[in-house]
Amino acid sequence: MTAKEFFGCTFIAYGPAFALFIFTIAREPLRIIILIAGCFFWLLSLLFSSVLWNIVWPLKDQLAFGVVFSVLFQEVFRFFIYKLLRKADEGLQTFSDEPPTASDKHMIAYVAGLGFGLMSGAFSLVNVIAMATGPGTVGIHGDTPYFFLTSALMTSCFILLHTFWNVIFFWGCDKRNIPAVLFVVGFHMLISCLTLIRPLQPATIIPTYCILLVTMAIAYKLVGGSIDNLTAFLFCKRAGYASN
Repeated sequence: MTAKEFFGCTFIAYGPAFALFIFTIAREPLRIIILIAGCFFWLLSLLFSSVLWNIVWPLKDQLAFGVVFSVLFQEVFRFFIYKLLRKADEGLQTFSDEPPTASDKHMIAYVAGLGFGLMSGAFSLVNVIAMATGPGTVGIHGDTPYFFLTSALMTSCFILLHTFWNVIFFWGCDKRNIPAVLFVVGFHMLISCLTLIRPLQPATIIPTYCILLVTMAIAYKLVGGSIDNLTAFLFCKRAGYASN
């Protein structure tokens, strides 16, 4: 049972992100580089959070303190990678005859966000699912028996949220739209604080996934998506193609 739980939680947590990587990134070397850059900048945010956590030693036992400053550092480094990628994009355009398009910028934001989320998910769940292989039985002392499942669901949600947040954040920075940037920072802080509720319950997971759906819809709209495009995709239609 422990092996089944291990593989099941692993696929729940990382399956959607792995599918996105395979179908949208794996065949493009430049996108892989951007993905790695996103991972690296998240690691930098973790490094600075750890340094602060060790410096402010009287608050080491306060988990909320670590969560709040971890979120703030992540958003600061999200801005840093935005500036870096935009500068790199400007430099690459000097060697290209084709002007940049909005879809290129959105793709960069999406790929960097997925890297951000993947590294976040890796650090948040790897140690947890490693314990799922046993020995032991979850919930034998009265704790929730769904600890691994809820942790996997939250990890998957956070990976996708980071991806969509990055799209919104980059768009907000490009347009100098402060509410869009504050939306990302505010909801990142809100959902991270929800994880302080122990044990994780459906009351925590349900609103988190509701926020994921709203964030996904906003990101989809900002990149030019519409109901017509979504309908055409779901029914496998193409522009200018009429099925008999």
